[in-house]
Amino acid sequence: MSKTLLSRIKPVKNQKPSSSSSPFPLAPYIKKLVNETIEILKTHPQYDQSLEIRFSDEETHVSEIAHHVFDRIRDLELGLKFFDWLSRQQPKSSFSNGYACSSFLKLLARFRVFSEIELVLKNLKIDDIKPTHEALSVIIRAYAESGLVDKAIDLYTNLFVLYNSVPDVFTCNSLLNLLVKCKRAEMARKLYDEMCKTDGGLDNYSTCIMVRGLCKEGKVEEGQNLIEERFGKGCIPNIVFYNTLIDGYCKKGDVENARKLFRELKMKGFLPTLETYGAIITGFCKKGNFKGIDGLVKEMKQGNLNVNVRVYNSIIDGKYKHGFKVEALETVRLMIENRCEPDIVTYNILISGSCRDGKVNEACELLEQAKKRGLEPNKYSYTPLIHLYYKLREYDKASDLLVQMTERGHKPDLHTFGAIIHGLVATGEVVVAMTIKEKIMERGEMPDAAIYNVLMSGLCKKRRFPAAKILLAEMLDHNVQADAYIYATLIDGFIRNDDLDEAKKLFELTIEKGMDPGVVGCNAMIKGYCKFGLMKDALSCVNRMIERHHHPDEFTYSTIIDGFVKQHDLDGALRTFGEMVRRKCKPNVVTYTALINGFCRIGDSDRAEETFKEMQVHGLLPNVVTYTIIIGSFCKQRRLARATSFFELMLTNRCIPNDATFHCLINGFTNNAPTAVSDDESEEINKSIFLEFFERMISDGWGHRAAAYNSIIICLCCHGMVKVALQLHDKMMRKGFLQDPISFAALLHGICLEGRSKEWTNLIPCDLNEQELQISIKYSESLRQCLPQGMTLEAPLILQALVEDHSLKAKTG
Repeated sequence: MSKTLLSRIKPVKNQKPSSSSSPFPLAPYIKKLVNETIEILKTHPQYDQSLEIRFSDEETHVSEIAHHVFDRIRDLELGLKFFDWLSRQQPKSSFSNGYACSSFLKLLARFRVFSEIELVLKNLKIDDIKPTHEALSVIIRAYAESGLVDKAIDLYTNLFVLYNSVPDVFTCNSLLNLLVKCKRAEMARKLYDEMCKTDGGLDNYSTCIMVRGLCKEGKVEEGQNLIEERFGKGCIPNIVFYNTLIDGYCKKGDVENARKLFRELKMKGFLPTLETYGAIITGFCKKGNFKGIDGLVKEMKQGNLNVNVRVYNSIIDGKYKHGFKVEALETVRLMIENRCEPDIVTYNILISGSCRDGKVNEACELLEQAKKRGLEPNKYSYTPLIHLYYKLREYDKASDLLVQMTERGHKPDLHTFGAIIHGLVATGEVVVAMTIKEKIMERGEMPDAAIYNVLMSGLCKKRRFPAAKILLAEMLDHNVQADAYIYATLIDGFIRNDDLDEAKKLFELTIEKGMDPGVVGCNAMIKGYCKFGLMKDALSCVNRMIERHHHPDEFTYSTIIDGFVKQHDLDGALRTFGEMVRRKCKPNVVTYTALINGFCRIGDSDRAEETFKEMQVHGLLPNVVTYTIIIGSFCKQRRLARATSFFELMLTNRCIPNDATFHCLINGFTNNAPTAVSDDESEEINKSIFLEFFERMISDGWGHRAAAYNSIIICLCCHGMVKVALQLHDKMMRKGFLQDPISFAALLHGICLEGRSKEWTNLIPCDLNEQELQISIKYSESLRQCLPQGMTLEAPLILQALVEDHSLKAKTG
């Protein structure tokens, strides 16, 4: 319909129709006349002439039934025909009032013809004609359902001014739903309050929408209060409200309150639905409570509720995020066995997880399996694999996947290119990554802030700071908004390069530009001040954070505590720890490790051990740095039994030691005599595999360094860390250590324990003579006693076979 045609609407202010779109049935004669009018519009090619003939001698004026005609037309084209004919009549026969126009507006709204609606409304306003409350409600609903939030709000305001009331409840709910989706919380609350003041202006769905909106903002308690305001104190009327609140608490991370509601709804006799379990399982996933999830899944099955694919996806994703081992292919098999068909999201999570673990073959198999099951892989299926191939420097395979993805109709976007660039930067190929960035720009696209951030981080790690600053300038020139993470990356880069002045300039520039550096930016600067021992400046930066209404986080406090420790100010570190606890900021592993380091530096090993135990009471697992600090401290104090006790505890807890750990032990046992084990530690000697073998090797004439090194290898192999043992063995051989019978026996036992006895010749060389092999057999006997009962006897058999082979060669030689 043309705008010219619409501009011809000129309503006049005279006759009032017999009725509007009344719920009452039409008089038979009026109904017949309306039906005949619609039939003429449908079937007469010359409808305009036919209509004029029909109404020429009719006592009922067309204006009296026009709104009935529009109300009963279900075809936009017919409505436009009738409107066209009416608009060409003499003024006395045209739209005589707002009712016909209102019905026409409702027809246009049903078909979402918004530009024409606005022209009609404009003309009505010019002629001071008021559309009906119903018509305006229908238009508001159409705007809301089409996502046109501002237009819906404007028209709602006009309706409220004209009629001093809100639209009908269905319209209000549509608008309320849109306001919540668009995060217009203030306007949503205003609308809800106005609905509350109107009789029948509110229903359960209205309250549920509002509660859901508050929950999305993390205001779950406010949402619960809203329910109680409407239904009474302590009353949650149905399972839908329970589900909304439980989901809100879980998304907020408050699983404890979610569980309280979960228990409460069951006590009140409500049956949890699939949505209830889905919400609470998602909350448990965030907290890593997979034992609790197993109980919930069992409960679901008892209630004849099948775990759906969304719940499975949440559990799988949660396990990956919490570092649990996920057998991807087995997971798919179990899902199918439980009659739950994995979807493409399932496969995408598994592919991404396999790629993070470096299992490229498994990821490829999952992709092929998804295709065979009739699922359509998307960019989220291909991108992790492309990223991994670039990390592995297998560029041809990455390119093949990129082509395959494009052929399937999924053009690479910034997300894909970002993954490629991230993969290249991770392997140090920053120059190639910069070339990819140039190609993105040649395609007419602009890299986003995330891509620039990765590139700048890569350049900073390569100490190419001028290039990083040029990249920042380019980014700003192209109006790509730099966020706090960009500046934090550069600030951190300058600090790593010991250029505190440049870091301070950039930090101040961030603030001058009106940008809030946020917690991330401030933490980067605090790290710099602490690195240079400027603790007053670091604390001043914390105060600036608080002034800007930012809460210092565990990284902030941990950095400052570590800074005080390195400045030999343990009191300052403890004061900061106390402040951290008072502000209800939860200390993390780094926090406790810094404190342990402080106690170890002053030789207070007792308090170091107390802190070590305290962190575990709070559910925190010590990391390699924590163990290494304590082991190093005990070695310096010549308390070697305690050092080995912590080393073996570390291995028992599956914490992989590093070169610093090995260095502490080897130096500790090389520089101190074996008699350095004090009397009060005698009990530890009987427990320690390390000390048992170390002392035996010393008594057999081995040097301290060789005995310490071999004791480490033995401990690693006994605790199933053969890969680490092999890596250490290779490093020591590169440093000039020759292979000896004891390390050979230990490694052979470790390999056999892993069930790889047939591969041993590919993993370790054997240049030992018969005498040395006899020593290996002797130590092998002792090794067997350290292993769990019932373990394989393959290693001693292999050693015996090697000795026999040597004897045979000697006889035949």
